[in-house]
Amino acid sequence: MAEAPQPPSSVGTNVRRSDGLAKASGRALYIDDLTFPGMLHGRTIRSTIGVGSIRDIRLDLGADGFTVVDHTHIPGANVIRLIDDDQPCLAPGVVRHQAEPILLLAHEDRELLWQVRVEIDYEPHEAVLDYETSQRTQTTLEIDKGDVETALAGAEVVVEGTYRTGHQEQLYIETNGVIAVPEAGGVTIYGSLQCPYYVHKALRVLLDLPGERIRVVQTETGGGFGGKEEYPSMIAGHAALLALEAGRPVKLIYDREEDLQATTKRHPFTIRHRTGLTREGVLVAQDIDVLSDAGAYVTLSPVVLSRGVIHAAGPYRCPNVRIRGRSVMTNTPPNGAFRGFGAPQTIFAGEVHMERVAEHMGMDSVELRELNALRPGDETATGGTVGPDGSALEALHEALERTDYRNKRAAYAAAAGAGGPRRGIGLALYHHGAGFTGSGEVTLASEAALETTEVGVRVLSSTVEIGQGARTSHAQIVADTLGIPFERVEVAQPDTAYVPDSGPTVASRTCMVVGGILRDCAQEMLELLEGVDPSAHHRSRGPLRVQRGYRAPPGLVWDEGTYEGDAYGTYGWACDVAEVELDPDTWEVRPLRVTAVCEIGKAIHPRIVLGQIEGATAQGVGYALLEEVVMRDGLMANAQLTNYIIPTTLDTPPIDAVILESPYRHGPFGAKGVGELPIDGPAPALVNALRHLRLDVREIPATPERLMDAPSLEAGAAAERGAALDPAAHAGDEAGEAA
Repeated sequence: MAEAPQPPSSVGTNVRRSDGLAKASGRALYIDDLTFPGMLHGRTIRSTIGVGSIRDIRLDLGADGFTVVDHTHIPGANVIRLIDDDQPCLAPGVVRHQAEPILLLAHEDRELLWQVRVEIDYEPHEAVLDYETSQRTQTTLEIDKGDVETALAGAEVVVEGTYRTGHQEQLYIETNGVIAVPEAGGVTIYGSLQCPYYVHKALRVLLDLPGERIRVVQTETGGGFGGKEEYPSMIAGHAALLALEAGRPVKLIYDREEDLQATTKRHPFTIRHRTGLTREGVLVAQDIDVLSDAGAYVTLSPVVLSRGVIHAAGPYRCPNVRIRGRSVMTNTPPNGAFRGFGAPQTIFAGEVHMERVAEHMGMDSVELRELNALRPGDETATGGTVGPDGSALEALHEALERTDYRNKRAAYAAAAGAGGPRRGIGLALYHHGAGFTGSGEVTLASEAALETTEVGVRVLSSTVEIGQGARTSHAQIVADTLGIPFERVEVAQPDTAYVPDSGPTVASRTCMVVGGILRDCAQEMLELLEGVDPSAHHRSRGPLRVQRGYRAPPGLVWDEGTYEGDAYGTYGWACDVAEVELDPDTWEVRPLRVTAVCEIGKAIHPRIVLGQIEGATAQGVGYALLEEVVMRDGLMANAQLTNYIIPTTLDTPPIDAVILESPYRHGPFGAKGVGELPIDGPAPALVNALRHLRLDVREIPATPERLMDAPSLEAGAAAERGAALDPAAHAGDEAGEAA
């Protein structure tokens, strides 16, 4: 008897995306496409001052039929439950930043809703808007390894530098929005969001309802990038309060201006480096200070700071490391999650500083990186161990070869020196921890499940599809583990009434962590099926359901108190090379090409992975050169797509996205995840390309105005080199930094 043909393996192939046809054809329904009988529209009244007390509120409704809600209508605790319970859902008589929610209105006629006049009398107080002068420390973190002061005192070379990064807006295509529907003595939330169980937990506290009376359903979501991680809990709370007060469904959709002004952004950072080396270029000490602007409330700032400080030392080995991290409070809208979660800020500083270190020493910056790059078995800044899949040098060498880096560097310099085009080329080497930091995954204890169906199996997970290909990659992992065709795996829409809590859709954990749990589910189901096909088992023996939780890889040791040990189970490794041309008249930078080489363990769906690398690289180009949030009196002044500039297809250079694979032994089929890694490299690579044009840029975005003001390296290069080689002369460099 001939053996039955084996289904084709889907992992590593470009199977058709599960959500592609519906989105491409327009059949997919987003939150603003949905309506419910008797539905009202909601509006949020916000603070127009930075900080102060509310004396009086006067409403001129002008018509009947309005629902009005303030903080006195909240049945539970007036907080948005997250890390700290410090952020109110509605201001209780005091506001701490502009655009803070104070009052909610709802009406069935949107035109009447926006005609309501609201006057608020305040007693304003002095606002703190500059985080570098803030005295209100929110979080401090410390990493200590070896003896930094002794090592710096004995170092043959010491180089210092200060670097700054600004806000960045996530700018998902679909703005934030939810619909709240009162039902079954509770409420159901439909929303564009990343973390259904974040919303569920927040509403239990806010509404003082048991969990079974709150249901959260993720609708088709048009992008998130972290901007729909924590803030949807606020919007859901507002919509739910209005819906329960009115006894009718309420839709609350932000327009672009409200979304830009009120919701979270990437944290601005100021990072100071002091680095000691031998004359041969071996790192002996890294002393790094990281300062972060949290805004008016805690939100996720401690976690963002955590990832930032852990990545601050870069992919380099060094026996003596001291990192101090501090986030401070200001009277500006709270900052929050954004792709990369603090790492893009500190990696920018570290890689621009690495270029400056090489300049001070008169050393080739590639050789400096090669000399110090982490290898398998090396110790990280926190005292963890790089696994056998550590690939810093492989990524670096692949990027150098693909770009003909050294020859182009010489050719561009010669051309510019001869009066030709001002072209520069630069690179950045970096790594990014996969999954939650430290013991985060153990604490979270995520779960996922599989159940048999008439045609195969169904994935049950609260991990959401936001354009990154989660549905498809999860189905591929399950299909190949069970040995069934990809088309027979269905992925359920995330609904807290139906799927287990798989944790938030963040931190590049979707593929590696949740995909790993689903692999475990499939392996257990395979044993229970005893060789019977899932659909045949379902028909003959009834439904079969398997639910599993996260299991930490063996051997990982992390101390949350001392920040020592393995901060992550593994890392993705990458190297970006950027080529630019500078207009000598307008100071505009035209990126010519970006090459992004990313080692990600295993590409479950190569085309999706390439899309992630290309998208993140384009987002990084915007972060480096174009995207500037202009804050005026603590509020975003350029809150429109006409004046907050992101790269269009005309601004984005050709991107050579390259996948390297060094499988992680505990990842599903070796996968580490890719979502965050590629956002870390473009900014330092582009700024280092500008350094190749002899421009000393230490702050992004590198707008034409900043480039005009940036000092040239021509005059000071020789003097800096001499000072760096003489520690006794180093005080002059330090004084210059302080000035």
